[in-house]
Amino acid sequence: MRTDNRLGTFLRARRELVRPEEFGLPGGGQRRVAGLRREEIALLAGVSADYYIRLEQGRDKHPSEQVVTALARVFALDDEATAHLRELARPAPVRPKRPRRPERVAPGLLRLMDLWARTPALVLGRSLDVLAANPLAAAVNACSAPGINQVRMVFLDPRARQVYPDWSSIAADTVASLRATAGTDLDDPRLTELVGELSLKSAEFRQLWARHDVRTKTSGMKRFHHEIVGELTLSYESFTVNGAPGQTLIVYHADPGSPSEHALSLLGSLTVDEAVGAEPRPTAETARTDR
Repeated sequence: MRTDNRLGTFLRARRELVRPEEFGLPGGGQRRVAGLRREEIALLAGVSADYYIRLEQGRDKHPSEQVVTALARVFALDDEATAHLRELARPAPVRPKRPRRPERVAPGLLRLMDLWARTPALVLGRSLDVLAANPLAAAVNACSAPGINQVRMVFLDPRARQVYPDWSSIAADTVASLRATAGTDLDDPRLTELVGELSLKSAEFRQLWARHDVRTKTSGMKRFHHEIVGELTLSYESFTVNGAPGQTLIVYHADPGSPSEHALSLLGSLTVDEAVGAEPRPTAETARTDR
């Protein structure tokens, strides 16, 4: 994973995704490159071809706000991707190299999650490791068990394609979320290890990572297939955890009166019954990873 020319790598990836037809230019077999040529991007953005080439090659790394805005327009970037482009264009702050502390979830948050017996909830770390999950979250989705990395699970575990009926969109969202969480800090050893492993083992991951899509988990809807209660369609809301940079709390819920609400209630009852009849289980407070 190259980190010395992040701006240029991003611009090149987005340029290859732009369709010539969107600007009235001929496409198809008449082109030797995917997307637009550098000279075409420069013309559309109102900058010289030489200057844009310098940006992609990393010989100029700090374009002005006007140039960033123009490039975002040409690439049809949304607000989040434009903000990411601005970060790439800024001089990188000089930070002392300090070892990352193990990611731990606050005890109060863990106790709160354990009280939500009917509400699936989990906490993700910087690299989308599941740092903690209450029993119902782990029961709904095998990819949400504490200690699992969701990116690795989605691309390398065959169960993920059974759990997620919409696997392709989930895979794309997962990679975009990983990029959003990492931001411009691509030198994190944990992230480097994860991206390196998945790039070697999964062609799907490699292709999606090369797109440089950036999309934060905020809210949305997911479909899950459960071997006992069948299909569940759940909405989710995500929250940043104050005092724990990089941690995200995700809470799922079903529409009132929907089949998914009934299925979730049944699964919650089964989870409670299993907990009552079993030996003391690890709670969300003890189910965590030190990654």
